[in-house]
Amino acid sequence: MPKEHVIDEKSINTVLAEDISFKGVLKFSTSLMIKGTFEGEIDATGHLVIGPKAVVKAQIKAATITNYGEIIGNVEATEKLEMISGAKLTGDIKTPDLYIESGCIFNGNCSMPTKGQVSTTKDKHD
Repeated sequence: MPKEHVIDEKSINTVLAEDISFKGVLKFSTSLMIKGTFEGEIDATGHLVIGPKAVVKAQIKAATITNYGEIIGNVEATEKLEMISGAKLTGDIKTPDLYIESGCIFNGNCSMPTKGQVSTTKDKHD
């Protein structure tokens, strides 16, 4: 039986409630929690939290991602990706720091570059 986790929403800058369904592009630099459904693209430098009942179909890039719900799409966490018991992720992961609790489902590939190598930008040498 998955353990019950308490999410401190007071520490999160923006919360998209369970009754919100959103399509588009999300960009943010602080912290954001999705409790409903989202489809599109997330490009962030902050902390993204996917709530236990959330379903996110998106290409995601954020500094830190904590997943309690379901993600369908490729994920790049430049600092850390956490999957909490009961979470699901279908897609490829790119992160230097990965934590998956027992009871999670992950279907995809995982690439774990060292910190500082995660970004897709490359230095040019002449």
